[in-house]
Amino acid sequence: MDPMTASTLDAVGGRLKQLRLRRDVTLTDLAHDTGISVSTLSRLEAGLRRPTLEQLLPLARYHGVTIDSLVDAPRTSNPRLDLRPLTCDDGSVVIPLTRRPGGIQAYKFVLPAASQDEEPRLHSHEGHDWAYVLNGTLRLVLGEHDLRLAPGEAVEFDTRTPHWFGATPDGPVEYLSLVGRQGQRAHVRATTRHQQ
Repeated sequence: MDPMTASTLDAVGGRLKQLRLRRDVTLTDLAHDTGISVSTLSRLEAGLRRPTLEQLLPLARYHGVTIDSLVDAPRTSNPRLDLRPLTCDDGSVVIPLTRRPGGIQAYKFVLPAASQDEEPRLHSHEGHDWAYVLNGTLRLVLGEHDLRLAPGEAVEFDTRTPHWFGATPDGPVEYLSLVGRQGQRAHVRATTRHQQ
């Protein structure tokens, strides 16, 4: 194995551990959901073992990331084609889910647990947002309202209303967000049509 490939694979362990801890998942839970033994996962995270493709596939699938992001492959010149997660300074991760320009854009957000003294910084902009909580509790400050959304709950609002998304001190949160231009909204069908 050439030194560059070895170095790339050696760095995967730290990323795997960071992803697992960010989601507040134990090695036992991860082993159960991926079919990879606890001892193998522990050695991978500690850098004592290099991952194989057979291990990277279920781990990337479990964490909702690409294999490119796990091995830190070079980015393409076109950001619409490179849907790798973006890690922010505050520890949050933004994962683009759509490739097409224009229209409604989809993202998955993973936010770390908030500190007790975290102060929301509201902002507003043109557009419309729809958010759906996957795991954890999402705190949404929307104008004068301070909401807590549980898994399975959704919210839709005009982004000209000052707003802020965050986790609670109880743990991290994962949610999906659809963002569109002003007046462009997600369409929800409340009933089904019966064919005659």
